[in-house]
Amino acid sequence: MSDASYIDDGQSPHIPVADPSDYIRLLKPRVMSLVVLTALAGLLLAPVPPHPLIVFTAILSIAVGAGASGALNMWYDADIDAVMTRTQTRPIPAGRLDGDSALAFGMVLALLSVFTLGFATNWLAASLLAFTIFFYVVVYTMWLKRSTPQNIVIGGAAGALPPMVGYAAATGDISLASIVLFAIIFVWTPPHFWALAILKHDDYGRAGVPMMPNVLGTDRTRTEILIYSLLLAPLAVLPWLMGFATAIYGVAAILSGLYLVWLAAQVYRRREGDAARRASLKLFLFSISYLFMLFLILVAERVAHIAGYL
Repeated sequence: MSDASYIDDGQSPHIPVADPSDYIRLLKPRVMSLVVLTALAGLLLAPVPPHPLIVFTAILSIAVGAGASGALNMWYDADIDAVMTRTQTRPIPAGRLDGDSALAFGMVLALLSVFTLGFATNWLAASLLAFTIFFYVVVYTMWLKRSTPQNIVIGGAAGALPPMVGYAAATGDISLASIVLFAIIFVWTPPHFWALAILKHDDYGRAGVPMMPNVLGTDRTRTEILIYSLLLAPLAVLPWLMGFATAIYGVAAILSGLYLVWLAAQVYRRREGDAARRASLKLFLFSISYLFMLFLILVAERVAHIAGYL
């Protein structure tokens, strides 16, 4: 294993010494980047712009909390990760990091993030962050993921909470606008992950994870993907209709939403062979860009508004 060295004194068992990059990988940086962006959008919705130091501390705390969730998820799911092709190279199943180290790392980061956010901003935001970590690790990872094909639907609440955490950090309150952002991410999650689940049907089957394609079949999953996409497209336009986003956002949301629905329709129609696989892959990849684009526009517009350009 090229990414790790081992302690060997001739008597002790081989103990893996992780590379710093392995700890970074535990944080799930790509997921963290989306969490940071969506939390920043919620934070910038505050009627009174928060102090830059508050913005920095809040975003750092939320990012660390997301990383803690990722580390604890990888700790608990090490047995599943070892079976699935796409996760076998993660630090724990690959043998570069032991589970106890990952658990300790995740718990320290979780406590640090929650208490830092509480002392730096307010305890409503800290409580929401603590609930987000708890929901992702305990409710989703430990329970839902292994027990129901609705795991992604219910568990998606954890990934949808960062805008509410961000808004609460800036204001000490929860607004309808932050709830709308929560709803967009919540409804986005099933079609995004089910497109991947169709592609990784065999992987999830080997691991015994009851994803919808494995339990209810790919045809049912394709129908659900289309239904959620049809709900998501108009929902994503609400920030413009409610007045906390401009027409630029509105046009982008309408056009990208129509394309998302078209891709979901292709997934629904193409059910066999390479055409089906390509359709699912296109939807999965575009769905990532779709959510990033919407929240990036929101953040850019709010920054421009605070700076006096809008």
